[in-house]
Amino acid sequence: MRPWLQLGERASAATFHRWYSVTWVLFGLAPPTIGVVDDALATRLTAWAVLAVLGLCYAGLRGRAERPAVRPRTFLAVLVAGMAVLSAALGGGAALFVVSLPLFWIHARGSRAPVLWSGAGAFVSVVAGLPREQWNPEFFTGDLVITAFGYAAGVGLGLWVRRLVAQGEERAHRLGVELASAQRQLAEAYQRQGAAEERERLAREIHDTLAQGFASIVVLAEAARDNLAAAPGESLRQLESIERTARENLAEARVLVGSAPRSGIAPGSVAATLRRTLDRFAQDTGIRVEADLQDVVCDQPTRIALLRCTQESLANIRKHAAASTVGLLLTGDADRIELEITDDGKGFVVERARGFGLDGMDRRLAELGGELTVTSAPGEGTRILGALPVTEGAAA
Repeated sequence: MRPWLQLGERASAATFHRWYSVTWVLFGLAPPTIGVVDDALATRLTAWAVLAVLGLCYAGLRGRAERPAVRPRTFLAVLVAGMAVLSAALGGGAALFVVSLPLFWIHARGSRAPVLWSGAGAFVSVVAGLPREQWNPEFFTGDLVITAFGYAAGVGLGLWVRRLVAQGEERAHRLGVELASAQRQLAEAYQRQGAAEERERLAREIHDTLAQGFASIVVLAEAARDNLAAAPGESLRQLESIERTARENLAEARVLVGSAPRSGIAPGSVAATLRRTLDRFAQDTGIRVEADLQDVVCDQPTRIALLRCTQESLANIRKHAAASTVGLLLTGDADRIELEITDDGKGFVVERARGFGLDGMDRRLAELGGELTVTSAPGEGTRILGALPVTEGAAA
Protein backbone atom coordinates (compact mmCIF):
# COMPACT_ATOMS: atom_id res chain seq x y z
CA MET A 1 0.00 0.00 0.00
CA ARG A 2 1.29 3.45 -0.83
CA PRO A 3 2.89 5.12 2.19
CA TRP A 4 1.16 8.41 1.54
CA LEU A 5 -2.22 6.92 2.37
CA GLN A 6 -3.58 8.02 5.72
CA LEU A 7 -4.78 5.48 8.25
CA GLY A 8 -8.40 6.43 7.75
CA GLU A 9 -8.16 5.75 3.99
CA ARG A 10 -6.71 2.23 4.15
CA ALA A 11 -10.02 0.41 4.11
CA SER A 12 -11.27 2.28 1.02
CA ALA A 13 -7.85 1.86 -0.66
CA ALA A 14 -7.94 -1.90 -0.06
CA THR A 15 -11.41 -2.04 -1.58
CA PHE A 16 -10.21 -0.08 -4.61
CA HIS A 17 -7.25 -2.46 -5.09
CA ARG A 18 -9.51 -5.51 -4.93
CA TRP A 19 -11.92 -4.15 -7.52
CA TYR A 20 -9.12 -2.94 -9.76
CA SER A 21 -7.40 -6.34 -9.55
CA VAL A 22 -10.59 -7.98 -10.78
CA THR A 23 -10.93 -5.38 -13.54
CA TRP A 24 -7.30 -5.83 -14.66
CA VAL A 25 -7.66 -9.60 -14.85
CA LEU A 26 -11.00 -9.47 -16.71
CA PHE A 27 -10.18 -6.68 -19.17
CA GLY A 28 -6.39 -6.80 -19.27
CA LEU A 29 -5.36 -10.46 -19.13
CA ALA A 30 -8.49 -12.34 -20.16
CA PRO A 31 -9.01 -10.78 -23.65
CA PRO A 32 -5.49 -11.65 -24.95
CA THR A 33 -5.81 -15.11 -23.45
CA ILE A 34 -9.01 -15.73 -25.37
CA GLY A 35 -7.94 -13.77 -28.46
CA VAL A 36 -5.04 -16.05 -29.35
CA VAL A 37 -7.03 -19.31 -29.27
CA ASP A 38 -7.22 -19.45 -33.07
CA ASP A 39 -3.65 -18.25 -33.66
CA ALA A 40 -0.63 -20.38 -34.39
CA LEU A 41 0.68 -22.64 -31.68
CA ALA A 42 3.83 -20.60 -31.15
CA THR A 43 1.80 -17.40 -30.80
CA ARG A 44 -0.60 -19.04 -28.35
CA LEU A 45 2.16 -20.47 -26.19
CA THR A 46 4.10 -17.20 -26.18
CA ALA A 47 1.04 -15.11 -25.27
CA TRP A 48 -0.14 -17.51 -22.58
CA ALA A 49 3.33 -17.74 -21.03
CA VAL A 50 3.62 -13.94 -20.88
CA LEU A 51 0.12 -13.57 -19.44
CA ALA A 52 0.86 -16.27 -16.84
CA VAL A 53 4.05 -14.47 -15.79
CA LEU A 54 2.19 -11.16 -15.52
CA GLY A 55 -0.55 -12.76 -13.41
CA LEU A 56 1.93 -14.49 -11.08
CA CYS A 57 4.01 -11.34 -10.67
CA TYR A 58 0.90 -9.30 -9.87
CA ALA A 59 -0.20 -11.93 -7.35
CA GLY A 60 3.24 -11.79 -5.73
CA LEU A 61 3.05 -8.02 -5.62
CA ARG A 62 -0.43 -7.84 -4.07
CA GLY A 63 -0.30 -11.02 -1.97
CA ARG A 64 1.62 -9.54 0.98
CA ALA A 65 1.12 -5.81 1.44
CA GLU A 66 3.88 -5.35 4.03
CA ARG A 67 6.64 -7.45 2.37
CA PRO A 68 5.56 -8.40 -1.17
CA ALA A 69 7.28 -11.31 -2.91
CA VAL A 70 7.74 -9.14 -6.03
CA ARG A 71 9.09 -5.61 -5.73
CA PRO A 72 7.05 -2.83 -7.42
CA ARG A 73 9.89 -1.88 -9.80
CA THR A 74 10.38 -5.52 -10.78
CA PHE A 75 6.69 -5.88 -11.55
CA LEU A 76 6.62 -2.70 -13.63
CA ALA A 77 9.63 -3.86 -15.62
CA VAL A 78 7.97 -7.25 -16.24
CA LEU A 79 4.75 -5.45 -17.19
CA VAL A 80 6.49 -3.27 -19.80
CA ALA A 81 8.36 -6.25 -21.19
CA GLY A 82 5.15 -8.26 -21.32
CA MET A 83 3.39 -5.46 -23.17
CA ALA A 84 6.17 -5.47 -25.75
CA VAL A 85 5.99 -9.23 -26.30
CA LEU A 86 2.18 -9.33 -26.45
CA SER A 87 2.03 -6.31 -28.75
CA ALA A 88 4.50 -7.95 -31.11
CA ALA A 89 2.67 -11.30 -30.98
CA LEU A 90 -0.81 -9.86 -31.37
CA GLY A 91 -0.03 -6.93 -33.64
CA GLY A 92 -0.95 -4.33 -31.03
CA GLY A 93 -1.36 -3.90 -27.26
CA ALA A 94 -3.40 -0.74 -26.75
CA ALA A 95 -6.12 -2.46 -24.71
CA LEU A 96 -3.72 -4.00 -22.19
CA PHE A 97 -1.80 -0.72 -21.93
CA VAL A 98 -4.92 1.36 -21.20
CA VAL A 99 -6.23 -1.10 -18.60
CA SER A 100 -2.77 -1.22 -16.96
CA LEU A 101 -2.27 2.56 -16.75
CA PRO A 102 -3.33 2.82 -13.03
CA LEU A 103 -0.62 0.27 -12.13
CA PHE A 104 2.11 2.72 -13.06
CA TRP A 105 0.67 5.37 -10.76
CA ILE A 106 -0.10 2.98 -7.92
CA HIS A 107 3.29 1.29 -7.74
CA ALA A 108 5.73 4.02 -8.81
CA ARG A 109 6.73 6.71 -6.34
CA GLY A 110 6.57 10.44 -6.92
CA SER A 111 5.26 12.07 -10.08
CA ARG A 112 8.14 11.63 -12.52
CA ALA A 113 8.54 7.84 -12.26
CA PRO A 114 4.92 7.00 -13.26
CA VAL A 115 5.21 9.29 -16.30
CA LEU A 116 8.39 7.51 -17.41
CA TRP A 117 7.11 3.99 -16.75
CA SER A 118 3.79 4.60 -18.50
CA GLY A 119 5.69 6.30 -21.37
CA ALA A 120 7.85 3.19 -21.71
CA GLY A 121 4.72 1.03 -21.79
CA ALA A 122 3.13 3.24 -24.45
CA PHE A 123 6.31 3.23 -26.54
CA VAL A 124 6.80 -0.55 -26.56
CA SER A 125 3.07 -1.11 -27.21
CA VAL A 126 3.26 1.07 -30.30
CA VAL A 127 6.70 0.12 -31.62
CA ALA A 128 6.44 -3.62 -31.00
CA GLY A 129 2.99 -3.66 -32.54
CA LEU A 130 3.94 -1.90 -35.78
CA PRO A 131 2.62 -3.96 -38.68
CA ARG A 132 4.89 -5.29 -41.34
CA GLU A 133 3.26 -2.90 -43.76
CA GLN A 134 4.38 0.24 -41.92
CA TRP A 135 1.66 2.49 -43.32
CA ASN A 136 -1.36 0.34 -42.62
CA PRO A 137 -4.05 2.96 -41.94
CA GLU A 138 -5.96 0.71 -39.50
CA PHE A 139 -2.98 0.64 -37.16
CA PHE A 140 -2.46 4.38 -37.17
CA THR A 141 -6.13 5.10 -36.63
CA GLY A 142 -6.58 2.33 -34.07
CA ASP A 143 -3.90 1.19 -31.61
CA LEU A 144 -1.67 4.22 -32.07
CA VAL A 145 -4.45 6.73 -31.36
CA ILE A 146 -5.82 4.75 -28.43
CA THR A 147 -2.37 4.31 -26.89
CA ALA A 148 -1.42 7.98 -27.35
CA PHE A 149 -4.76 9.21 -26.03
CA GLY A 150 -4.60 6.79 -23.09
CA TYR A 151 -1.08 7.86 -22.21
CA ALA A 152 -1.95 11.57 -22.35
CA ALA A 153 -5.12 11.08 -20.32
CA GLY A 154 -3.32 8.84 -17.81
CA VAL A 155 -0.53 11.37 -17.30
CA GLY A 156 -2.96 14.26 -16.89
CA LEU A 157 -5.24 12.40 -14.51
CA GLY A 158 -2.32 10.90 -12.57
CA LEU A 159 -0.62 14.25 -12.04
CA TRP A 160 -3.91 15.81 -10.96
CA VAL A 161 -4.53 13.03 -8.44
CA ARG A 162 -0.96 13.28 -7.12
CA ARG A 163 -1.44 17.01 -6.66
CA LEU A 164 -4.64 16.42 -4.72
CA VAL A 165 -2.87 13.82 -2.59
CA ALA A 166 0.03 16.20 -1.91
CA GLN A 167 -2.38 18.95 -0.91
CA GLY A 168 -4.21 16.48 1.33
CA GLU A 169 -0.95 15.42 2.95
CA GLU A 170 -0.02 19.05 3.51
CA ARG A 171 -3.39 19.78 5.09
CA ALA A 172 -3.18 16.62 7.20
CA HIS A 173 0.32 17.57 8.35
CA ARG A 174 -0.81 21.08 9.19
CA LEU A 175 -3.83 19.77 11.07
CA GLY A 176 -1.61 17.25 12.86
CA VAL A 177 0.72 20.03 13.99
CA GLU A 178 -2.22 22.15 15.12
CA LEU A 179 -3.76 19.17 16.92
CA ALA A 180 -0.48 18.38 18.67
CA SER A 181 -0.15 22.02 19.69
CA ALA A 182 -3.73 22.10 20.96
CA GLN A 183 -3.20 18.87 22.90
CA ARG A 184 -0.01 20.26 24.43
CA GLN A 185 -1.76 23.49 25.40
CA LEU A 186 -4.68 21.52 26.81
CA ALA A 187 -2.31 19.34 28.85
CA GLU A 188 -0.56 22.45 30.17
CA ALA A 189 -3.91 24.02 31.00
CA TYR A 190 -4.99 20.87 32.85
CA GLN A 191 -1.69 20.88 34.70
CA ARG A 192 -2.09 24.52 35.68
CA GLN A 193 -5.68 23.90 36.68
CA GLY A 194 -4.65 20.89 38.75
CA ALA A 195 -1.91 22.88 40.46
CA ALA A 196 -4.30 25.74 41.16
CA GLU A 197 -6.92 23.37 42.54
CA GLU A 198 -4.32 21.68 44.74
CA ARG A 199 -3.12 25.06 46.04
CA GLU A 200 -6.71 26.02 46.75
CA ARG A 201 -7.34 22.72 48.52
CA LEU A 202 -4.23 23.12 50.68
CA ALA A 203 -5.12 26.73 51.45
CA ARG A 204 -8.62 25.67 52.48
CA GLU A 205 -7.33 22.81 54.62
CA ILE A 206 -4.76 25.06 56.29
CA HIS A 207 -7.39 27.71 56.93
CA ASP A 208 -9.89 25.22 58.33
CA THR A 209 -7.39 23.35 60.51
CA LEU A 210 -4.00 24.88 61.27
CA ALA A 211 -5.03 28.53 61.05
CA GLN A 212 -8.06 27.99 63.27
CA GLY A 213 -5.97 26.01 65.72
CA PHE A 214 -3.30 28.67 65.92
CA ALA A 215 -5.94 31.37 66.41
CA SER A 216 -7.40 29.32 69.26
CA ILE A 217 -3.96 28.89 70.81
CA VAL A 218 -3.35 32.64 70.68
CA VAL A 219 -6.69 33.41 72.36
CA LEU A 220 -6.14 30.76 75.05
CA ALA A 221 -2.56 31.90 75.66
CA GLU A 222 -3.70 35.51 76.16
CA ALA A 223 -6.43 34.38 78.54
CA ALA A 224 -4.01 32.15 80.49
CA ARG A 225 -1.55 35.03 80.85
CA ASP A 226 -4.25 37.34 82.20
CA ASN A 227 -5.49 34.70 84.68
CA LEU A 228 -2.05 33.51 85.77
CA ALA A 229 -2.03 35.49 89.03
CA ALA A 230 -5.72 35.85 89.80
CA ALA A 231 -6.98 32.40 88.76
CA PRO A 232 -4.13 29.87 88.43
CA GLY A 233 -6.60 26.98 88.14
CA GLU A 234 -8.25 28.58 85.16
CA SER A 235 -4.83 29.26 83.62
CA LEU A 236 -3.93 25.58 84.04
CA ARG A 237 -7.10 24.55 82.23
CA GLN A 238 -6.35 26.96 79.42
CA LEU A 239 -2.80 25.68 79.16
CA GLU A 240 -4.15 22.15 78.85
CA SER A 241 -6.41 23.35 76.03
CA ILE A 242 -3.40 24.97 74.37
CA GLU A 243 -1.48 21.68 74.57
CA ARG A 244 -4.42 19.71 73.20
CA THR A 245 -4.95 22.16 70.35
CA ALA A 246 -1.25 22.14 69.50
CA ARG A 247 -1.24 18.33 69.35
CA GLU A 248 -4.27 18.39 67.07
CA ASN A 249 -2.57 20.95 64.83
CA LEU A 250 0.50 18.75 64.68
CA ALA A 251 -1.65 15.83 63.58
CA GLU A 252 -3.32 17.99 60.93
CA ALA A 253 0.10 19.16 59.70
CA ARG A 254 1.17 15.53 59.28
CA VAL A 255 -1.97 14.90 57.25
CA LEU A 256 -1.21 17.84 54.97
CA VAL A 257 2.36 16.67 54.26
CA GLY A 258 1.16 13.13 53.60
CA SER A 259 2.62 11.27 56.57
CA ALA A 260 -0.77 10.44 58.08
CA PRO A 261 -4.20 9.31 56.78
CA ARG A 262 -5.78 11.94 54.53
CA SER A 263 -8.88 12.55 56.64
CA GLY A 264 -7.15 13.31 59.92
CA ILE A 265 -10.39 12.28 61.64
CA ALA A 266 -10.74 9.18 63.74
CA PRO A 267 -13.49 6.84 62.51
CA GLY A 268 -16.74 6.83 64.40
CA SER A 269 -20.06 8.58 64.63
CA VAL A 270 -20.23 11.99 63.00
CA ALA A 271 -22.54 13.12 65.82
CA ALA A 272 -19.92 12.12 68.42
CA THR A 273 -17.21 13.95 66.48
CA LEU A 274 -19.28 17.13 66.32
CA ARG A 275 -20.18 16.79 70.00
CA ARG A 276 -16.51 16.74 71.00
CA THR A 277 -15.90 19.84 68.87
CA LEU A 278 -18.82 21.68 70.50
CA ASP A 279 -17.69 20.72 74.01
CA ARG A 280 -14.23 22.07 73.29
CA PHE A 281 -15.72 25.28 71.91
CA ALA A 282 -17.94 25.78 74.95
CA GLN A 283 -15.06 25.03 77.30
CA ASP A 284 -12.67 27.44 75.61
CA THR A 285 -15.09 30.32 75.04
CA GLY A 286 -17.71 30.01 77.76
CA ILE A 287 -20.45 30.37 75.14
CA ARG A 288 -23.52 28.24 75.77
CA VAL A 289 -24.07 25.53 73.15
CA GLU A 290 -27.38 23.86 72.38
CA ALA A 291 -27.10 20.86 70.11
CA ASP A 292 -29.49 18.32 68.65
CA LEU A 293 -27.35 15.82 66.78
CA GLN A 294 -28.93 12.92 64.94
CA ASP A 295 -26.63 9.94 64.51
CA VAL A 296 -26.71 10.11 60.73
CA VAL A 297 -25.02 7.58 58.45
CA CYS A 298 -22.57 9.04 55.91
CA ASP A 299 -19.25 8.37 54.22
CA GLN A 300 -15.90 9.80 55.29
CA PRO A 301 -15.78 12.76 52.83
CA THR A 302 -19.19 13.87 54.10
CA ARG A 303 -18.06 13.53 57.73
CA ILE A 304 -15.02 15.67 56.98
CA ALA A 305 -17.13 18.33 55.24
CA LEU A 306 -19.59 18.48 58.16
CA LEU A 307 -16.77 18.79 60.69
CA ARG A 308 -14.88 21.45 58.71
CA CYS A 309 -18.03 23.53 58.24
CA THR A 310 -18.74 23.27 61.94
CA GLN A 311 -15.19 24.28 62.87
CA GLU A 312 -15.22 27.24 60.48
CA SER A 313 -18.61 28.43 61.71
CA LEU A 314 -17.57 28.18 65.37
CA ALA A 315 -14.31 30.03 64.61
CA ASN A 316 -16.26 32.85 62.95
CA ILE A 317 -18.65 32.99 65.91
CA ARG A 318 -15.71 33.19 68.33
CA LYS A 319 -13.96 35.96 66.39
CA HIS A 320 -16.83 38.09 65.09
CA ALA A 321 -20.29 37.29 66.45
CA ALA A 322 -20.07 38.27 70.15
CA ALA A 323 -22.77 35.66 70.71
CA SER A 324 -23.97 34.22 74.00
CA THR A 325 -25.67 31.10 72.60
CA VAL A 326 -24.87 28.80 69.71
CA GLY A 327 -27.29 26.19 68.33
CA LEU A 328 -26.38 23.23 66.16
CA LEU A 329 -28.86 20.87 64.51
CA LEU A 330 -27.81 17.79 62.54
CA THR A 331 -30.52 15.84 60.69
CA GLY A 332 -30.61 13.35 57.88
CA ASP A 333 -32.65 10.82 55.98
CA ALA A 334 -32.00 8.35 53.17
CA ASP A 335 -31.34 11.13 50.62
CA ARG A 336 -30.07 14.24 52.39
CA ILE A 337 -28.08 15.42 55.41
CA GLU A 338 -28.51 18.92 56.80
CA LEU A 339 -26.30 20.80 59.27
CA GLU A 340 -27.71 24.01 60.73
CA ILE A 341 -25.60 26.32 62.92
CA THR A 342 -27.14 29.43 64.48
CA ASP A 343 -26.00 32.11 66.89
CA ASP A 344 -27.58 35.12 68.61
CA GLY A 345 -24.66 37.41 67.85
CA LYS A 346 -24.50 40.76 66.13
CA GLY A 347 -24.89 39.38 62.61
CA PHE A 348 -23.61 40.92 59.40
CA VAL A 349 -24.52 41.80 55.82
CA VAL A 350 -23.98 38.57 53.90
CA GLU A 351 -23.28 40.22 50.54
CA ARG A 352 -20.41 42.22 52.06
CA ALA A 353 -18.81 39.45 54.07
CA ARG A 354 -18.02 36.67 51.63
CA GLY A 355 -14.56 35.89 52.96
CA PHE A 356 -12.26 32.92 52.51
CA GLY A 357 -13.99 30.92 55.23
CA LEU A 358 -17.50 31.13 53.79
CA ASP A 359 -16.24 30.61 50.24
CA GLY A 360 -14.23 27.60 51.43
CA MET A 361 -17.30 26.03 53.02
CA ASP A 362 -19.32 26.68 49.90
CA ARG A 363 -16.72 25.04 47.64
CA ARG A 364 -16.22 22.11 49.99
CA LEU A 365 -19.94 21.31 49.96
CA ALA A 366 -20.24 21.93 46.21
CA GLU A 367 -17.49 19.36 45.52
CA LEU A 368 -19.72 16.76 47.18
CA GLY A 369 -22.88 17.90 45.38
CA GLY A 370 -24.15 19.95 48.34
CA GLU A 371 -24.96 23.58 48.92
CA LEU A 372 -24.44 26.26 51.57
CA THR A 373 -27.01 28.86 52.60
CA VAL A 374 -26.03 31.83 54.83
CA THR A 375 -28.73 33.98 56.42
CA SER A 376 -27.83 36.99 58.57
CA ALA A 377 -28.53 40.65 59.20
CA PRO A 378 -26.99 43.22 61.55
CA GLY A 379 -28.34 42.66 65.10
CA GLU A 380 -30.26 39.49 64.17
CA GLY A 381 -27.68 36.74 64.52
CA THR A 382 -26.58 34.28 61.85
CA ARG A 383 -27.86 31.02 60.42
CA ILE A 384 -25.58 28.67 58.43
CA LEU A 385 -27.30 25.78 56.63
CA GLY A 386 -25.27 23.14 54.84
CA ALA A 387 -26.97 20.38 52.86
CA LEU A 388 -25.30 17.28 51.40
CA PRO A 389 -26.67 14.34 49.44
CA VAL A 390 -26.29 10.85 50.88
CA THR A 391 -24.11 8.69 48.64
CA GLU A 392 -24.87 5.05 47.98
CA GLY A 393 -23.07 2.64 50.27
CA ALA A 394 -22.35 5.34 52.87
CA ALA A 395 -21.26 4.02 56.21
CA ALA A 396 -20.68 5.70 59.51
